[in-house]
Amino acid sequence: MIRLLLHLLKWQYQIQRRSDSWLDSITDARTQIELAIEDSPSLRSYPAQQLEQSYQRARRKAAQQTGMPVSVFPEACPYTLELILDQDWLPEAEY
Repeated sequence: MIRLLLHLLKWQYQIQRRSDSWLDSITDARTQIELAIEDSPSLRSYPAQQLEQSYQRARRKAAQQTGMPVSVFPEACPYTLELILDQDWLPEAEY
């Protein structure tokens, strides 16, 4: 979840650096979460339970990796869990 959120943030805030490897990472993370839930249905609520903690870690990593101040990234996760896990969704660019 952290890797997924990290790449969603980078996708949104670093449009000039978007790459196929970021898309691959986003797709792979979503698939891994989906497969884990299919394999263990008891994990269905786990992403929602971990969302805020995972987002805070991803936010800090995004700041470190982009060189942007952490304050650039929203304090609370700007994405719903449904969008985060939606294979066809990517966040809009933040200018």
